[in-house]
Amino acid sequence: MLDTADGVPVSSRVSTKIQQLLNTLKRPKRPPLSEFFLDDTEEIVEVPRPDPNTPKPEGRQIIPVKGEPLGVVSNWPPALQAALARWGATQAKSPALTALDITGKPLYTLTYGKLWSRSLKLAYTLLNKLGTKTEPVLQPGDRVALVYPNSDPGMFWVAFYGCLLAEVIPVPIEVPLSRQDAGSQQIGFLLGSCGVSLALTSEVCLKGLPKTQNGEIVQFKGWPRMRWVVTDTKYLTKPSKDWQPHIPTANTDTAYIEYKASKEGTVMGVAVSKIAMLTHCQALTQACNYCEGETLVNVLDCKKDMGLWHGVLTSVMNRIHTIAVPYAVMKACPMSWVQRVHTHKARVALVKCRDLHWAMMAHKDQKDINLSSIRMLIVADGANPWSVSSCDAFLNVFQSYGLRPEVICPCATSPEALTVAIRRPGARGAPLPARAILSMGGLSHGVIRVNTEDKNSALTVQDVGHIMPGALMCIVKPDGPPQLCKTDEIGEIVINSRAGGTMYYGLPGVTKNTFEVIPVNQAGAPIGEIPFARTGLLGFVGPGSLVFVVGKIEGLLMVSGRRHNADDLVATALAVEPVKTVYRGRIAVFSVTVFYDERIVIVAEQRPDASEEDSFQWMSRVLQAIDSIHQVGVYCLALVPANTLPKAPLGGIHISETKQRFLEGALHPCNVLMCPHTCVTNLPKPRQKQPEVGPASMIVGNLVAGKRIAQACGRDLGQLEDNDQARKFLYIQDVLQWRAQATPDHPLFLVLNSKGTVASTASCLQLHKRAERVAAALMGRLNTGDHVALVYPPGIDLIATFYGCLYAGCVPVTVRPPHPQNLAHHPATVKMIVEVSKSVCILTTQAIMKLLKSKEATAAVDIKSWPTVMDTDDLPRKKCPQTYKPPTPEMLAYLDFSVSTTGILAGVKMSHSATSALCRSIKLQCELYPSRQIAICLDPYCGLGLALWCLCSVYSGHQSILVPPLELESNASLWLAAVSQYKVRVTFCSYSVMEMCTKGLGSQTEALRLRNVNLSCVRTCMVVAEERPRITLTQSFSKIFKDLGLSPRAVSTTFGCRVNVAICLQGTSGPDPTTVYVDMRALRHDRVRLVERGSPHSLPLMESGKILPGVKVIIANTETKGPLGDSHLGEVWVSSPHNATGYYTVYGEEALHADHFNTKLSFGDTQTVWARTGYLGFLRRTDLTDASGERHDALYVVGSLDETLELRGMRYHPIDIETSVIRAHKSIAECAVFTWTNLLVVVVELEGSEQEALDLVALVTNVVLEEHYLIVGVVVVVDPGVIPINSRGEKQRMHLRDGFLADQLDPIYVAYNM
Repeated sequence: MLDTADGVPVSSRVSTKIQQLLNTLKRPKRPPLSEFFLDDTEEIVEVPRPDPNTPKPEGRQIIPVKGEPLGVVSNWPPALQAALARWGATQAKSPALTALDITGKPLYTLTYGKLWSRSLKLAYTLLNKLGTKTEPVLQPGDRVALVYPNSDPGMFWVAFYGCLLAEVIPVPIEVPLSRQDAGSQQIGFLLGSCGVSLALTSEVCLKGLPKTQNGEIVQFKGWPRMRWVVTDTKYLTKPSKDWQPHIPTANTDTAYIEYKASKEGTVMGVAVSKIAMLTHCQALTQACNYCEGETLVNVLDCKKDMGLWHGVLTSVMNRIHTIAVPYAVMKACPMSWVQRVHTHKARVALVKCRDLHWAMMAHKDQKDINLSSIRMLIVADGANPWSVSSCDAFLNVFQSYGLRPEVICPCATSPEALTVAIRRPGARGAPLPARAILSMGGLSHGVIRVNTEDKNSALTVQDVGHIMPGALMCIVKPDGPPQLCKTDEIGEIVINSRAGGTMYYGLPGVTKNTFEVIPVNQAGAPIGEIPFARTGLLGFVGPGSLVFVVGKIEGLLMVSGRRHNADDLVATALAVEPVKTVYRGRIAVFSVTVFYDERIVIVAEQRPDASEEDSFQWMSRVLQAIDSIHQVGVYCLALVPANTLPKAPLGGIHISETKQRFLEGALHPCNVLMCPHTCVTNLPKPRQKQPEVGPASMIVGNLVAGKRIAQACGRDLGQLEDNDQARKFLYIQDVLQWRAQATPDHPLFLVLNSKGTVASTASCLQLHKRAERVAAALMGRLNTGDHVALVYPPGIDLIATFYGCLYAGCVPVTVRPPHPQNLAHHPATVKMIVEVSKSVCILTTQAIMKLLKSKEATAAVDIKSWPTVMDTDDLPRKKCPQTYKPPTPEMLAYLDFSVSTTGILAGVKMSHSATSALCRSIKLQCELYPSRQIAICLDPYCGLGLALWCLCSVYSGHQSILVPPLELESNASLWLAAVSQYKVRVTFCSYSVMEMCTKGLGSQTEALRLRNVNLSCVRTCMVVAEERPRITLTQSFSKIFKDLGLSPRAVSTTFGCRVNVAICLQGTSGPDPTTVYVDMRALRHDRVRLVERGSPHSLPLMESGKILPGVKVIIANTETKGPLGDSHLGEVWVSSPHNATGYYTVYGEEALHADHFNTKLSFGDTQTVWARTGYLGFLRRTDLTDASGERHDALYVVGSLDETLELRGMRYHPIDIETSVIRAHKSIAECAVFTWTNLLVVVVELEGSEQEALDLVALVTNVVLEEHYLIVGVVVVVDPGVIPINSRGEKQRMHLRDGFLADQLDPIYVAYNM
């Protein structure tokens, strides 16, 4: 029997074809992704050289540190619930918990008897009363959320112990205040990962939760569906006589879950087993020497951490009386905890530095306070770098009230390892432990060096005592494998102990990396079998095995390979005067990754009474302080209005949420300072230009590398035999006279008004007659060759007077009339064109004449300064004796004036021969015949718009449906409805028209369909442009109107410029326009590298239509004027019979620009005369064939040479930077960039509310740095409509620059990045 592939017998029913298919499916089709996109950070980023003076650790490898053995005490309970049962039975009257009201007075005291009986009731209710006997809602081991406000500790205690007695697992969480709470989604993640579906709460708390309309509790963002159970005593059932809770000896089952938020904001649940909970209580009892019946004041949150471990668990084990002082009471009365210590003669107090600080601030009016009863003042955040000063200051104030120095006991804790270390109370009079004074510079390299020289850059840290009884501790490297540190090295503290957390509940992957770490030695070999848990604390072991903590992993900022601690930076900022500017506890420090490194961001809340001046001074000083003390630059410092930062549950700032808002642009700062220039040090080196290659090497190089010289041409005019009657005539005016005789009634023009009805029409004869009248009026008054300005609205008058001028031998100059809304500025532009063109007479309508004489217009331009103004509305019906015949076709036919994007007014001279050649070329490309109709929605004043309105119809005889773009403002669908109504195959528009349709009709395609608008007739819709094709706009236009039958292949663009108004134009035949993706970084070096769509740094470029018949194009080097190869970006040069003959300028600058019109290559073909377009582009030979069967050459225009920005030795196109910026935030409506003294200035129009203005500063800086490797110098936020845009829809960046320099933009905000 035969075997095929993989040993499948042939006789089995699988055909060999299918088998082959299966075999090919097994082979991976594509190379894996990494082979596609190599991460090229190495070649981009400037990697700083390692500093030879960097301190290196020199000590020996650390030896694990052992805690004292955990003693065994005979009467310790077998489980924590057993302790509660014992005290509930034997010491029922003994006080367990005293709660305070908002003024700090005792509200109620819960005795051990009451705590026991209520917890018992709750346990019974949970297990027996929530469901039915057969289907209970809760089973032992289920997780239950505890939602109690901090101000109601009694209810929380009962709920917690009730859960322990019922053997369900309590998960204490914060009370959600609103549906969109900071971090509510993350709490949802915690509840989901722990599988919680039931929440216990109090009646009061339930009433306060946000509700829906029908009274149900809202579904909090990201939460699973919850059932809410109220645990007030009146709702609980007394257990039946025979029911007893099951209290097993403590084992490894989970007892409770404590939540923990990571640096990114994810909230995870740390599971603590029953045995760990009990062991931890025993270890704390031994370390703190707790005695039965003591009194303890707890100012911490009793739901988690020290507040729970000491104030709820260990206290019950030792029958301690706890006085809970909630956060709300502290806010109202900061001295309340000190008063409680005094009143109850408390032996132990649990506080944070904040409570020490608040008490000091408020102690002035307290006389009779005695703190001599305290034997231990446990400072929960004593591991923080700024705790030292708080402890010292507090002692300083309260020593006179009986506080003894040796009772201050800082400690270090972590959600994973619970208590890590705590200072034991010292003996009376014994010397206090020594402090470590460390060098900040050393710390930033992870090395311990005693600071000797500069007092400012020293960090003083206090020890947090010894590690816990029964524990084992090591210090390992914080990143990479857990390698043991050297003795003088900072690392992460890892702990092995029975009294620690066991896992992140429901997250086995993260658990392994945190709770099951086995340290390795220098050689990488594990040092033993026992697993350690990472604590997230950074520190070292000092003399006498004392533990020192210098920071937390989550506060670690790694900038350029050095470590900085967020808390240290906060401490530095707080030390800066005037402190009056910001709130002490409301500063957030975090890092964001921008351009391959972490950047430090500081956000603080500004006091409402701080002046702009104070704030700015404070900000500058903070930047200097951090720079000199920490030797690190701050990327962004932002001040926000008071009370606007997202709060963590108990005061404090929700850091990850703040960072999120910063990155989303939702912080709304009122003051911002960015310093990218000082802290971005890894930018690539500026490009050095290579010495240019000479002609010989260029030609050799071409042959060797096989590169084609980049040149292309349209179809050859000589070989195109068309039965073109108009070709017999040398002058366009002769064509009109011939048509008026041959086809007098043939319609040439039809103008539509905003209602879509025909406003006016003209046949060949009518146009000829109207032109004759104008000629007759001019002939007596003007000389041949005089220039005449035509100031008309778009319409037939304009066309008729154009030919009237030609008939009379005058040179027409078409000028856009002043807009009635803009009479302050526009008449001046009209005046300028009239002057520069040396027009001796103005022809216009009566309405416009009125406008020019109006009060507003005369304020701008003196009425006496205009040349003769004639209105052509009521000309006598005169025939001109004979029309003027120019002696040669090289004579000037008309002048074409236009304002370039760089704000230069340039008029070009069009000869009669160029005019005819232009018309013939367009006729051939678009296949225009008298039977055709085309629709034009363009301004008729310059460039291709002028040619299509005034020249082409007369030459080719087709009918033009003219839609003035201004009419679209009142009726956006006018143009498309006309295209559909007249079944037009060829139509032209401008970008502004396309944008009006896209924005104005995007949501109305359905309504248009009902009005029978159908665009399936359109073969080609061309956008007339003098810029890089706007792909996103043309694509969204195609997408929106696809529903109305528009073919996705129909839309294309044209390309023309001042030297030649029509170089490319798609036309009706020929291949579809192609799109390529080029590497943006290569483009900056004037190289063209094609990449795949979607690859990083790719830029899509669309071909600018097909090169017109008779047009030749070459790509030349802008400096050497030599020809370039295919893969180079260079200037587009053009040679064609319809090139303009030169600039028409007054100030005799022709010499400057002469080479624009007649220039020759420096080598290669040095004979042909070319015109320089002033645009950069490249040519590609595509795989498509054109009409002649040749492979088609596509021209891609990248941008105007005058507009490019030369920065860091590279060439940038403003549009690329602007595209990135517009994507950075939803409120950026428009953007323009330019340079000012080597600084990049970005102007953004803000569409949203003004409070978003400052959000944009950082986002704009980030995106330009990330995507273009440039540092923005100035960000200017302005109102919508400030960026000037010309009639073609192009940004006038130079006008904007002038406005910026003259301080005329009236910006909302200007940020100068330092």
